[in-house]
Amino acid sequence: MSHIVGVDVGSTYTKAVVISEEGALVGRSLRRTGFKLAEAAQEALDGALEAAKLERSDVAYISTTGYGRFQLGSRQLNVTDLTASAWGARFLYPGTRTVLDVGGQTMKASRIDENGRVQSFRLNDKCAAGTGAFLEKTARYMGYSTDQVGPLAATSRENVPISGVCAVFAEAEVINHLSQGVAPADIMQGAISSLVTRSVQLMKRVKMEPEFTLVGGILRFETMAELLRGRLGADVHVPEGDMVQYVLALGAALLGRRRLQKLALEGAAA
Repeated sequence: MSHIVGVDVGSTYTKAVVISEEGALVGRSLRRTGFKLAEAAQEALDGALEAAKLERSDVAYISTTGYGRFQLGSRQLNVTDLTASAWGARFLYPGTRTVLDVGGQTMKASRIDENGRVQSFRLNDKCAAGTGAFLEKTARYMGYSTDQVGPLAATSRENVPISGVCAVFAEAEVINHLSQGVAPADIMQGAISSLVTRSVQLMKRVKMEPEFTLVGGILRFETMAELLRGRLGADVHVPEGDMVQYVLALGAALLGRRRLQKLALEGAAA
């Protein structure tokens, strides 16, 4: 049986998924990207195959996405982040019309049609205050790890406003709050709320329509998803568990599967 691999080489993490010809997810793997993008991509691919109990010879097609999508030499197809997120989100939630992808270094909002085509999109990649990196940096400054962001915010009793539109100014606000004895949990909640505000602004710029699907590693923090539900006044889809981090890799694999099927049909016709 032939399988298809999708690899998302992101700025912070690289993810890979393996799907069958029928579109079933059979394996996945995640690695920190670091500065050796090609190595991270290959390690993620190998890890996904190991999880699926497959060999490289079982793979018929490899598709990549993410900012480092050109780094995997064995790829046969590369697709943009926006296209991959649209396909991955629509596969999981067919009614999706607006996708928000919050990653480590970028935030993207897109509005898609019923066929998964991107109709409008906006990116916020000018400043870290609009990305997941700001949350991670805030946590580290206060002595917490990234894994502690969610649990820390969950204990917050008050939402402390952080209004800086630039990471430098926002960080200054965090320092000021700490000097005044504000609880770290409340500061973290404020940082997440600030990120949510920027997310909604970006979604408004693409003329968002329900249904909403949220993807990206930062959405594994339940507090952010809950705040977005409140701001949007509607329910939103968030893939369960760590699957929220694999949506783009899944979308890349699905696009690879479509290309493989098209090539098969062309070969049969010839």
